Amino acid sequence: MPPPPSKPAAPRHHYHADMLSVEDARERILSHFSVLSVEARPILETLGMTLAEDLRALFDVPPLANSAMDGYAVRSHDVAKASDASPVSLPVISTVAAGQLPDRPVGPGTAVRIMTGAPMPEGADAVVPFEDTDEEERRKRGDGLKSISVRVPATAGGNVRPAGEDIRKGALVLAEGVTMRPGEIGVAASLGRKAVRVVRRPVVAIISTGDELIEPGQLHEPGKIYNSNAYSIAAAVQKYGGVARVVGIARDTVEALQAALDEAIGGEPDMVVTTAGVSKGDYDVVKDVLSKRGKITLWSVRMRPAKPLAFGTLDAPDGRKVPHLGLPGNPVSAMVAFEQFGRPAIQKMSGRKPSPRPSVQAVLEDPITNLDGRRVYARVIVYRDGAGVYRARTTGTQSSGALTSMALANGLAVCPDDVARIDPGEMVTVEMLDWPEEVF
Repeated sequence: MPPPPSKPAAPRHHYHADMLSVEDARERILSHFSVLSVEARPILETLGMTLAEDLRALFDVPPLANSAMDGYAVRSHDVAKASDASPVSLPVISTVAAGQLPDRPVGPGTAVRIMTGAPMPEGADAVVPFEDTDEEERRKRGDGLKSISVRVPATAGGNVRPAGEDIRKGALVLAEGVTMRPGEIGVAASLGRKAVRVVRRPVVAIISTGDELIEPGQLHEPGKIYNSNAYSIAAAVQKYGGVARVVGIARDTVEALQAALDEAIGGEPDMVVTTAGVSKGDYDVVKDVLSKRGKITLWSVRMRPAKPLAFGTLDAPDGRKVPHLGLPGNPVSAMVAFEQFGRPAIQKMSGRKPSPRPSVQAVLEDPITNLDGRRVYARVIVYRDGAGVYRARTTGTQSSGALTSMALANGLAVCPDDVARIDPGEMVTVEMLDWPEEVF
């Protein structure tokens, strides 16, 4: 059988030799970032942050053997032959609730009523659940609980959580470098830690540029557009663990942009993000001002959308070199570029290893065309069909100005720069932006 025909290569243009690949651009950008300083934070404020110390146990967790059920603490030998036909009757000598210590041991032929989590009394080695006794019948008859009949045999250790079952004293429980998720925060609390040391969150200042912009809430005017970029990028910063500081809109004048940069850098950010003003056809105000405030390089990246990109450092009054990421002005381009370059920068500053988005292989339902040999990031919705197969359909128009294409998407389908077209029915790699519970 002859081999299947190879996919046609995407057209290459003379300027591609001057373009950076996504990987090259990302590597250059990340070389300017390092892990930030460490601070102590209350554990409930550390969600998503990177632990900056080892947490070791100072005691066993649980500290004492305790009951895993509501029932009766007994000596297993005493009820080893209990059954419905031949129940074993035991006097109940005491009750112990969670948070209390037993006031007397369990001797031969006796039982202690015990609640879930309560420490096991001395002498007892098993717990018989309430439902395996005649407690309910005794209550219905109005009898007291001075004795109880056990209807099932018990084995040593049955329904008992031993001391140190979860954590042993002296054990390394959470290692430096782990991400604090709900489970890790709960573990820290179980160790008695009210606060832990973590890598602080990166502060990202965001400036939108352009005379055409107005802020949400202002009266719409002909020829004006609302400043969506600041809000989508700020939301992405927060989602990925940073602190977003929206500076606002800088008009297309040297004075306005200088003032915005002064305000941004004055807040001592770890990164400054600007949107617009980095394309070849844009006014030179943004490029000129940025170049005078530091060292800025304009790049063309072999990707669609988001070909134009600026990166460099801005000089702060205290001598710091503040990384600057200049995103395109089109809203989809800005978001896609931030996904590829801003997100890994936040990861690195936060003490996490920059990692790609989780991806799936999906059957494409709509064609993706690569017109000029750049990597295409198509906005798609991924879902599972009745056979459990992942499928991906585009979210309508793929214009870089159609922000709804991002709002409707849960993934970015990738068409490599050397592939001219991916047809319906073919497999495509999708970088997942979200993992909807109803799909996955």
